[in-house]
Amino acid sequence: MIDLNADLGEGFGRWELTDDERLLSVVTSANVACGFHAGDAVTMRRVCGLAAERGVTIGAQVAYRDLAGFGRRAMDVPPAELAAEVAYQIGALEVFARAAGARVAYVKPHGALYNRVVHDEEQATAVIDGVLLADPALPVLGLPGSRLLEVAGKAGLPAVTEAFADRAYTEEGTLVPRGQAGAVITDPDVVVERSLGLARLGEVASRAGRRIEVRTRSLCLHGDTPGAVELARRVRQQLEESGVRVEAFA
Repeated sequence: MIDLNADLGEGFGRWELTDDERLLSVVTSANVACGFHAGDAVTMRRVCGLAAERGVTIGAQVAYRDLAGFGRRAMDVPPAELAAEVAYQIGALEVFARAAGARVAYVKPHGALYNRVVHDEEQATAVIDGVLLADPALPVLGLPGSRLLEVAGKAGLPAVTEAFADRAYTEEGTLVPRGQAGAVITDPDVVVERSLGLARLGEVASRAGRRIEVRTRSLCLHGDTPGAVELARRVRQQLEESGVRVEAFA
């Protein structure tokens, strides 16, 4: 059993990045941008409506306040400020989710914040403080072994592990930074093969070729890569044909 999630609603105004409508016909969970790294009120409302129509679970994708850098630039935000901004983003998305007859069912950090809370306990704690402020029962989606999931568990929040079939892994089980060569895997055959390995065996090859354990409940399919919809469909088809049940974790 595995969940398929994708980052959606990552446009702003007239600018669109992800094919939200078609991806929502494939994934089981939607990480909706909440306006800090991408997204705006109209986009959030539209994506929540489409997700609710298709029975796709809605998650809040929270980020540093960095529209210009798409939330991928390192930032130093005081913990109290970060906690408030995380709660603010979740609350904004909750309005549109409820209007669509659904709810925000989990939280996932984005970009630089996602990578920061793998190791930084202070920032991880700030994120969890923000989640608790918004809803003390929300599951948190993150990298296995991350400080984020550790802090979430200690706070009594469900900690859900996530893996990436189209991202290279280090020997330590973390993601290779996007600025390094080979960080993003673009060969569809390789992505499908890695998806099956993660779902069925809980393992993936590191950048150096060593098999590493990555136990995961949710598999992320990036929506901002060329051919994302077709690749997502192929991954889901191959998973289901191999006997893996695809369903949302929340």
